[in-house]
Amino acid sequence: MRFVNPAFLFALASISIPILIHLFNFRKFKTVYFTNVRFLREVKEETQSKSQLKHLLILLARILALVFLVFAFAQPYIPYAHKKINPGTKAISVYIDNSFSMDAENKSGRLLDEAKKDAHEIAAAAKPTDKFQLLTNDFEGRHQRLVNREEFSELVDEIKLSPSVKSLSEIFSRQADLLNNSGAFKGGKSAFIISDFIKATADADKIRNDSSISVHLIPVVAQERKNLYIDSCWFETPVRRLNQPEALHVRIRNASAQEYANVPMRLFINGQQKTPASFSIAANGKVDTVVAFTLREPGWQQGRMEITDSPITYDDKFFFSFDVSKTIPVLCIEPASRQGEKVGSSPRSKPIANLFRKDSSFTYSEVSENAVDYSALSKNELIILDGLSSISSGLGQELKRFIQNGGSLLVFPALNVDMASYSDFLSIVNAATYTALDTARTKVDALNFEQEIYRDGVFEKKKGNQLMTNARLDLPVVFSHYRTTRNSHSNEEYLMRLRNGDIYLARYRLQKGSIYLFTSALSPQAGNLQKHALFVPTLLQIAFFSKQQNKMSYTIGNNDVIELSSTPAAGENVFHISSSDNKFDIIPERRIVDSKTELFTQNQVREAGNYNLLAGKELIEGVSFNYNRKESDLATLGPDELKATCEKAGLTNFRLLEAGPKGLSSLLSEIEQGKKLWKWCILLALLFLAAEVALIRFLKQ
Repeated sequence: MRFVNPAFLFALASISIPILIHLFNFRKFKTVYFTNVRFLREVKEETQSKSQLKHLLILLARILALVFLVFAFAQPYIPYAHKKINPGTKAISVYIDNSFSMDAENKSGRLLDEAKKDAHEIAAAAKPTDKFQLLTNDFEGRHQRLVNREEFSELVDEIKLSPSVKSLSEIFSRQADLLNNSGAFKGGKSAFIISDFIKATADADKIRNDSSISVHLIPVVAQERKNLYIDSCWFETPVRRLNQPEALHVRIRNASAQEYANVPMRLFINGQQKTPASFSIAANGKVDTVVAFTLREPGWQQGRMEITDSPITYDDKFFFSFDVSKTIPVLCIEPASRQGEKVGSSPRSKPIANLFRKDSSFTYSEVSENAVDYSALSKNELIILDGLSSISSGLGQELKRFIQNGGSLLVFPALNVDMASYSDFLSIVNAATYTALDTARTKVDALNFEQEIYRDGVFEKKKGNQLMTNARLDLPVVFSHYRTTRNSHSNEEYLMRLRNGDIYLARYRLQKGSIYLFTSALSPQAGNLQKHALFVPTLLQIAFFSKQQNKMSYTIGNNDVIELSSTPAAGENVFHISSSDNKFDIIPERRIVDSKTELFTQNQVREAGNYNLLAGKELIEGVSFNYNRKESDLATLGPDELKATCEKAGLTNFRLLEAGPKGLSSLLSEIEQGKKLWKWCILLALLFLAAEVALIRFLKQ
């Protein structure tokens, strides 16, 4: 037992007053004359015995009455878990989880409403002078300050569900920042976290703890937790082509113990429903379903995949946007000596031109190495260096910038190259460099089927992850090739490998772009690649994968960057993101980095859907936003798991609060102020005073 005001205990010296009074009896005795003194001794003995008992009982009652009266002023209490009581003003931060998962219900109603009720009880249990901060997933500016109890209650009543999702570590970090910058509070600092504690966001191991803050975890638990939702969508191939069949992969997850069969799903492209589909899924499982459709119009397309599920519905729709280009621009840079040759005059003189000019999917152009327009390089998706003996430093720097911004470069060396020139260029793009020419006849021995160029759409059959060899597939013959030395900083992925282990074709990544490097010239003197069946699919796949793809969708609350490949003119043509019905329109933050435009929505988009990105009135692209799927899996941390998680993370100042029948307000009062005993002390003081009066009256009678 401890005391709030221990100084009052000095008043216990007052018990000496009744002791002194009873030690010195100043009453005057009256003389009583008896006519018969036969029983005088007996009466005298009886009177003295009763008088002594009476005085002792009255003395005890008065002493105890004074003791408990002094205790009442000292305010005794039994501390909660040995916690010290600080009587001063306290700073209190209360976080209320208002994510979509709090829309679930229990026997008391909606979880969000229960959380708001708990917040009101926290305020009611605090002292009128305490200061409060309210925090939600939105991290609103108006919540980044301390307010009084009345204003806090008003802010709590205004809370609504939000698409934003925050982790436990982010929440406590924000609470600690405000409490530590709120000034000195003699009563201490407390933080309350009211949530359903979804496992996906409960990252207690990442919390940077602050032992000066007492943290209380208040779980709100739903009665039933089940959810069927669309996790993600993606296309099977990197490029969408006109009048070509497309395969859209849809991943469905089942966060429940219930099995579903033949659940319908619907695909909409530009508001029109495509081929319907259905799926079946096991309990607590996932399934990938493919929906096939054909695109008949070029340009930006906006899609929506949806299912029907209840009671959690925010993740039943997945929005996405994609572009269907008429053509992919390809530029070939050739030696000056080759310019002027007529395409087709010699069937194999210009195999690259013959290939791309006959395919309507591409816009092909070629230029001499001496007449390259550096400013126009960024207009292409793929640049091919075909047979250059050397690469100038100026061209090398421009090609590096082109690759860094997302372009693809395909290199066929000449029969005899300037080693120093090629080494300088390949080094700055983090690719392997040529070392020496090997004229020994050899053959391509293996293809990398795990690389996306050959993974799909080229070969009909392949066995697992195994590589086909020349025993199973006729591969190109090589008469001469350059050996390479791998750059220590390169991330090499081989596509074709020679029988002696050397690289024939490899891919290297540089920031957003790729370099495809052949070690042999595209010439009959160097090998038979241009006549081989692999030539066409290899170059076509490289060209298709060079198409820069915008993200299909963005996640609300993540403040993702929207990257544009070109920067439209400034002035009145400001960027803005608008809904199709024009009821929503914002101007995103704009930054220009390496000739690329980056846009930041700053979390202004709050509703999932398809939107248009415009520059003035010109449509730049379609952008889609979806709600965060982190909380779609409704698995939560139970009380025991929550305690174990905090203990494992070393969060000794984190405590779980379970109010039970006594109510949260009473529990908090007991925690913050201990179990108060002053009322019992007053009752006992009054009881002993009453006992004194009763003793006096009874003995008189």
